[in-house]
Amino acid sequence: MSNRSFASRTYRDEGVILRTHKLGEADRIIILLTKRHGQVRAVAKGVRRTSSKFGAMLEPFMVTDLQLVKGRNLDIVTQAQMLGPYGRDIAADYRKYTSAAVICETAEKLTDIDGESTSAHYALVIGALSALSRNVHAPELILDSYLLRALATAGWAPSFTDCARCGEPGPHSAFSAPLGGAVCHGCRPPGSASPAPATMTLLAALLSADWPAADSSVTGARNEAAGLVAAYLQWHLERSLKSLKHVERV
Repeated sequence: MSNRSFASRTYRDEGVILRTHKLGEADRIIILLTKRHGQVRAVAKGVRRTSSKFGAMLEPFMVTDLQLVKGRNLDIVTQAQMLGPYGRDIAADYRKYTSAAVICETAEKLTDIDGESTSAHYALVIGALSALSRNVHAPELILDSYLLRALATAGWAPSFTDCARCGEPGPHSAFSAPLGGAVCHGCRPPGSASPAPATMTLLAALLSADWPAADSSVTGARNEAAGLVAAYLQWHLERSLKSLKHVERV
């Protein structure tokens, strides 16, 4: 292979490690969400050896500046430089770890592998992992805020005030995931949830990143909101997340 051909296939980007799995005796396949190239699947050769210079940089929840070479099935990581070592603090705490696992699994499901721009979603993931590592808010609040905002970025923004179906001004006392959130009495389908007003207030705060309101919420509202977020997520993804069942709610 000529140097010119190699150079034409080389690119650089920053990315967050969503997931990894072993390949052979020393290699690792990594699934990345990058800032400019969307979701990327790549192989990092030799990173499982103790002598590897950048093995620790290519663990889940780490943010890394990478040089890669395009391959037929998998790209190849040739250089790595740490940008955000969030995985170190997250891995040391079970609540943080499980929340981060859900964030990364959701990001993998919501982003494409075709190189389309995912800069908005990338920023959400980085912000959530950074907040988890720094103990800025309760892990479960960071998780639910990320999930709602990620779904909104994907085009499925829920309503927690006006009726999601007819637009009648709220607040309303019913919630329907299939209809898009809050629903009025006239639009409410059978079996709709009837969350407490404090829960709907918290959901709206999480969606808009109103952290003073979210941080002051009570445990009951947080647990009820988590159930509604999970239902809304599952409806739009059309599947459940494996990692979500491991999240502990206070």
